[in-house]
Amino acid sequence: MQPSSDNQSQAQRITLIGAAIDAVLGILKIIFGMLAHSSALIADGIHSLSDLLTDFLVVGIIKYSHQEPDEEHPWGHARFETIGTVILGCILVAVAGAMAFESISILMKSDVIPLPEWPALVIAAISVVAKEAIFRYTLAVGKRIKSDLIIANAWHSRTDAFSSIVVFVGVAGAMTGLVWLDALAAVIVAFIVAKIGWELTWKSIQELVDTALPEEQIAAYTDVIMKVEGVLSVHSFKSRSMGSQSLLEMHLQVAPHLSASEGHYIGDKAVIILMKEFEDIGHTIFHIDTYDDEVELDGSHRLPVRTEISRLLWEHLDEAGHSELGISRLGLFYRNDSVEIELMLLDNPANRNIDLTELESQLNELFQQHSWFRSIHLWQGTQAAKL
Repeated sequence: MQPSSDNQSQAQRITLIGAAIDAVLGILKIIFGMLAHSSALIADGIHSLSDLLTDFLVVGIIKYSHQEPDEEHPWGHARFETIGTVILGCILVAVAGAMAFESISILMKSDVIPLPEWPALVIAAISVVAKEAIFRYTLAVGKRIKSDLIIANAWHSRTDAFSSIVVFVGVAGAMTGLVWLDALAAVIVAFIVAKIGWELTWKSIQELVDTALPEEQIAAYTDVIMKVEGVLSVHSFKSRSMGSQSLLEMHLQVAPHLSASEGHYIGDKAVIILMKEFEDIGHTIFHIDTYDDEVELDGSHRLPVRTEISRLLWEHLDEAGHSELGISRLGLFYRNDSVEIELMLLDNPANRNIDLTELESQLNELFQQHSWFRSIHLWQGTQAAKL
């Protein structure tokens, strides 16, 4: 499920707008933070410039990670988005560490610290308004084009607005005489940045090691699948995420007497309904079972293949005195510990003289010596056609 080119252009446009705002705010905060003696504003300016790096990363990631699958990347390029997020998270943590170290050093100094001046307060207020505005705009675009990356970037902007509020309060407090409050505000901003960086990194690392989706999400998928007619159970359910997409692999159990084509159709139908219900699903692999193959088979119940069963059938038909029986089709239905056999007989004069009930009883008795045997049923042409 790749986004349209229009969606990509919208995502890139709003990210570039955010980048321009971050660049202007970052420069203004650092300059006026130095002129107005506010270490908190300087820290917030560094934060804004780190957001600028984030914005450029997002633009590059959007362009590359949404390319169509190719020979080298048959599953698509969404993992490049994940790798980019890990890099971004690590950068944010490093920036936060530097900011916190500098601010704590200022707090520990015994020197007289200059009081912040009113321009720092004005710039902090402008930052709050600007970042809140870009948050609302970016979030609206992200929801419209259904892009988790853009939505995440929007919330990143909201945290910038929060950090600017902290700076505003810190500067205002310092201007009233609580000089240490400005440096403390800078430390708080650093912790906010570090928290964002760690959360981005940890989430992406979980994705890279193919961590399963949350249990409640799997339960929601399973509930939808179980409503599909013909599905008896869902098991061996495996899941992982790739970028904003969920990748699923599952075994669907159907009745053992269904044909292979009918069983596969039921699986296709389940996947179509699932992908209509949940837009996050990017790819689904399913395996059709006629029994629960999670149950470990006992070594004494290893089931024979068609050639072996066919050989035994002709031996038992010979024992029953029907070695010349005309057979149209041999149907085998495997369960986890046994096999059911169905014989469709040719509708010819020779077969019409056979007592099917008696022959079926004989064959059931002869096959009972085999531990894997479950039952055998005989059908003649016209009877079989009624099924």
